[in-house]
Amino acid sequence: MAVLNNDTQVAEFLSGLDHPEGIAWGLNGKIYAGGEAGQIYEISFQEKSMKQLASVGDGFVAGLALDANSNIYACDVGNANIQKITPEGKVTPYSAGNNEYPFRIPNYPVFDSSGNLYVSDSGEFTKGIPSLNGNICKIKPGGNEAEIWENSLNDFPNGMCMDPTNNYLYVVLSFNQPGIYRIPILSNGTAGTVETVLNLPKIGVVPDGIAFDQEDNLYISCYRPDRIYRLKKNGQLEIFAEELTGHVISAPTNIAFCGEKREKLISSNLGRWHLTEYETTIPGISLNYPTI
Repeated sequence: MAVLNNDTQVAEFLSGLDHPEGIAWGLNGKIYAGGEAGQIYEISFQEKSMKQLASVGDGFVAGLALDANSNIYACDVGNANIQKITPEGKVTPYSAGNNEYPFRIPNYPVFDSSGNLYVSDSGEFTKGIPSLNGNICKIKPGGNEAEIWENSLNDFPNGMCMDPTNNYLYVVLSFNQPGIYRIPILSNGTAGTVETVLNLPKIGVVPDGIAFDQEDNLYISCYRPDRIYRLKKNGQLEIFAEELTGHVISAPTNIAFCGEKREKLISSNLGRWHLTEYETTIPGISLNYPTI
């Protein structure tokens, strides 16, 4: 049973986006988000202003990751590809996944410290029902080689993040067996045996994004209900923030710690047209921004 934290202050951070799902922080001090019609937004953290940097076409943009040179790697659902977007807005295909098993729904990308890009492929999704053919794809630096790294988490794998040690990849499953799982990254780079971190209720809860803070607490955004959980290091699960009316927190999908010291937690809101900020006292961990 989760404990409700009533102290979290929540506010709209920036509006005017087209049903954003993905959000990521760049080393250049910018926030990046994606839109429902393929938009890539660049957002000034300090000024709370934005511009459309690029478009991937008609594809829906899901998760985002960045490298050390502020290139963006966007999950382009409509075109079933990872698109690389330069700081100037040039868009080029980076990877369509494994040649034998190309992407169906590339959902969320995460870099390791060596520049390998892990991508959750949620699998086919027909009439609201996942087809149990999702997987985690691992793309080598440069995008030319991709392998199916882990395929037992096949029930709509969604948001992901590295743990603070970079020894585990944490993965959200959104449907049927909703919860948080982690995969050990073995010394030879292969996937170890999947471990269950947290089971969530099968009815009414659809987890989506995850992020760690510097005290090893794990934040979990839920598309349904309009809620952010916090799984504390001691295993206690609490409701960090929620809204019953769905105005400020509205189908939150991906989350990211933003700011020079990663001091502000921000979520995208697929249900509306804005980003939401959450008051936190603990900064987020530093992510991997490799040179590709």
